[in-house]
Amino acid sequence: MVVDRGENLPWYEGPALMELLENIDIDHDLNLDDFRFPVQWVCRPGTDEHHDFRGYMGRVESGAITVGDPVTVLPSGRSSRIKQILTLEGELKRAFAPQSVTLLLEDDIDISRGDMIVRSGDQVTVAKQFDADICWLSEQPLNLRRKYAIKHTTKTAKAFIAQIQYRVDVNTLRRINGISELQMNDIARVDVKVQQPFVVDSYTRNRATGSFIVIDEGTHSTVAAGMIV
Repeated sequence: MVVDRGENLPWYEGPALMELLENIDIDHDLNLDDFRFPVQWVCRPGTDEHHDFRGYMGRVESGAITVGDPVTVLPSGRSSRIKQILTLEGELKRAFAPQSVTLLLEDDIDISRGDMIVRSGDQVTVAKQFDADICWLSEQPLNLRRKYAIKHTTKTAKAFIAQIQYRVDVNTLRRINGISELQMNDIARVDVKVQQPFVVDSYTRNRATGSFIVIDEGTHSTVAAGMIV
C-alpha cells in the first residue's frame, strides 16, 4: 500500500500512499481573494542602463494582481497602478500567491521594506493594537513590563504585551482569568501593542498576514508565536 496497492486489499480502489503524497494539493489554504504583498527589498541598481529602475521585491502572500491594477501602499495610503511584473524567468502579466516577483509601479512612491502593497478598494486593517492567541515558547516567563519585538511578514517593530485576557487550560480548554505571566507552552489570549502600524488580517482569513512571532530583543530568540484574532 505504500508504493503499490498490492493484492491484500482488493476492496481499496484509491491511490497508493506514495502516489497520494506526490500528487496531493497543499495550496487549498491560500487566500486567493485578498492581495497582500509585503515588500522584502527595494531594488535600485543605480547603473547607467537602469538608472531610474525602482522595483519592489517580495512574495505574493495571498491573492493575485495584474498589470494595470490599482494598488495602495500601506501604511502611507498612497496609490498607483502596477506597471510591470518581473521574475527571473521574464515578465508576467499576472502574479498570484505564492510567487516571488518584482513589482514596478507607474508612480514614484516612497516605499520601504515592511510596507504592504494591497489592491485599492480592498478592506484592510492597519493597526497598532490587536488581540491575538499566542503560545509562549521560552523558558523565561512572559513579563508584561518588558518590551519585545514582533516580526510580522517582512516588518519588525518594538512591542509589548499589554494584557493577558486569559490562559487556556490545554486539558479542559477552560479559560483561566487573572493571569499575570505565561510559562513555557502556555496558550493565552493577549492584547498586543506595537510602536509602528501593521497591516493585519485575522489568522482564520489569511494565515500569512494573521501570524507573527515575538522576539526577545536581548537574546534575539523567538519566545512566542501568535495568531491575530
